[in-house]
Amino acid sequence: MIGTRLLVGGAAAVVTAVALLFGGLSAGDMSRGLSPGHVSSGQLAAGFAAGDTQSLVLRLQDGLRADPSNVRGLDLLGLAYQQRARETGDPTYYAKSQGVLDRALALAPRDLDATSGLASLELSRHRFARALRLGRDALAISPTTARNYGVVGDALLELGRYRASFHAFDKMVKLKPGVSSYARVAYARELLGHLDGARTALLLARDAAADEREPFAWTETQLGKLELGRGRFGAAGAHLHSALRTFPGYVYALDALAQVDVALGQLRAATALERRAVETIPLPQFVGLYGDLLHVTGHEGAARVQYTTEEAIRRLLRANGVRTDLETALFDIDHGIRLQPALVLAKAAQRARPSIDGDDVLAWALARNGRCREALHYSQRALRLGTKDAAKLFHRAEIARCLGADPRPWARRAAALNPLFSVLWAPTLRRLAS
Repeated sequence: MIGTRLLVGGAAAVVTAVALLFGGLSAGDMSRGLSPGHVSSGQLAAGFAAGDTQSLVLRLQDGLRADPSNVRGLDLLGLAYQQRARETGDPTYYAKSQGVLDRALALAPRDLDATSGLASLELSRHRFARALRLGRDALAISPTTARNYGVVGDALLELGRYRASFHAFDKMVKLKPGVSSYARVAYARELLGHLDGARTALLLARDAAADEREPFAWTETQLGKLELGRGRFGAAGAHLHSALRTFPGYVYALDALAQVDVALGQLRAATALERRAVETIPLPQFVGLYGDLLHVTGHEGAARVQYTTEEAIRRLLRANGVRTDLETALFDIDHGIRLQPALVLAKAAQRARPSIDGDDVLAWALARNGRCREALHYSQRALRLGTKDAAKLFHRAEIARCLGADPRPWARRAAALNPLFSVLWAPTLRRLAS
């Protein structure tokens, strides 16, 4: 059985690539300074800002101008560039990170921080096969460094190799129990549909983060998203408000709280929250939801501006080495644009990323192109772990309807989790469930 020790052990949450999951501090909100001599690669690799990263970058750059062959300085600068990408949403930092970490490896071919840093960079770029190779290289250098198992497990997860991924997470939590390892175990349990176990793990992660503002806000945000995903909107809101009290303006909590307001039918409040998220860090998922909210509330011109912006951001991501096939395909399919090209993208994405998400997007693309018999196969694969995901269940309901079968069992399961899981597709879900 998949993940036996995970099922018996400690928990579940929402982590797919450490470089993407942990949100960064905005430059104007950082209060603690760090000198290059005091910051550790572990702090930066964890994905949480340990101080004023912008100033840290400048100090590291100054140090490297004086000593260009300082491998530790190159490692720290490469990791700091990745943190800046998280803080600002600017993917040009990825190329900068690649450059300095490659230089570090040229000087020290078995340098652990450069190797694992490049693996995390490839996770951020959605290049999971390469991330796995680099993560395994890092494990060969240091088999007892916990974060290397996290990187390997993240990559395996996105490649659909769940048993091996969960084993890596088990190893990580044994080596170093903490926020990052508990959160990964939590996500594994969530994927398997064990939501109470997921909550337990996230509470452990929150306890581990109790004295640190951003990690605590991050775990509260993940708890809020977990509760949102199973229709406990009051509990979700409580966790997210706690995150925002701890870390005012925390962008990932703003976005999740907007989704709670959507689920409660409070679209005006949701729009205001999502606008704040977009203004803080214009991540494509924030911009896309903001556009959808403007669309359904009758602001069509403003919605088109956001959709154009979302497309421009994805172009910028691609120009900086980030694979966006899956996300672009899903956006286009959901919005009924470029359906045939979106199917081509979805096929390519599923080949590179044969996870339940890759399977689900391909199933949805096939269904929206009228190829519902083929879609059924991939929808079955998308649900093979027992994941409780309203969107995946809705897609299965639509495929059943397309094939002339009764969509109500699938639609009702989706509606039980979140009848307003999508501002665009909620009316269709209501019709299918009735």
